[in-house]
Amino acid sequence: MTRWNTDALVSTKWLHEHLNAPDVRIVDASYYLPAEGVDARAEFDKQHIPGAVFFDIDEIADADSDLPHMLPAPEKFSSKVRKLGLGDGSRIVVYDQRGIFSAPRAWWMFRVFGHRDVAVLDGGLPKWLAENLPTEDGPPRKTEERHFTARLDNTMVRERRHLLRNLERRREQVLDARGAGRFAGDDPEPRGDLRSGHIPGSLNLPFTDLVDPDSKTMKPPEELARIFEARGVDPKTPVVTSCGSGVTAAVLTLGLHITGHRDLALYDGSWADWGRADADTPVETGKG
Repeated sequence: MTRWNTDALVSTKWLHEHLNAPDVRIVDASYYLPAEGVDARAEFDKQHIPGAVFFDIDEIADADSDLPHMLPAPEKFSSKVRKLGLGDGSRIVVYDQRGIFSAPRAWWMFRVFGHRDVAVLDGGLPKWLAENLPTEDGPPRKTEERHFTARLDNTMVRERRHLLRNLERRREQVLDARGAGRFAGDDPEPRGDLRSGHIPGSLNLPFTDLVDPDSKTMKPPEELARIFEARGVDPKTPVVTSCGSGVTAAVLTLGLHITGHRDLALYDGSWADWGRADADTPVETGKG
């Protein structure tokens, strides 16, 4: 019998009941594409779940990389989250302002650095607001720093060299979270100077297929499993998720984790790295 990892999600009801729990820390990890022109931190200041702190994906990142929001060194991650009051022993709940979009990226980052007591708020801020649950405005409350032990798990991260090697060995499935048009090469990439198409041999599963369009929650585990099967994902073979820049790939990682898939990694650079005009990487077009 399949064991669903439903503890990767918490409900709005649960979080509302645990708002004042001493070990619960709430994190807003909202992110918007540069072309959208929305300031996620400013939106946080307008309204957020009481007690939440803001996790800036572009700030808690490798500043030396020319790729967007790449994983930082463990020391930097530890320093940044410690100052947010997030540490060892915390039950961390991550949400975003869209429902299920960028919160899974932060969820994945905490797990990469060894913190497994982390979950995504199912439905995020939209569901919270729809239920008329309390919010507050202004900057986050002052929090005491907490010690965070960061231990990088390299098995959860892939780089371009790993994906190039996999083209020869085909030991890992590559699952792309971008929309069908971008995957096929029919639609332009939102970031400039990128080729169109996908990694040869990869499968396409837009991350939006895993999210209920009305409630903004993840679809039930049984339905997620059927979706992955319909897209040709073998539950017994390792999966590497990818997307435009490593954000929505984590939605697929979360969905796979919920359905019990154990061997998961995320291509951190994703198409922002593979699709570069100067990259020595082959590109396929079409539906695949």
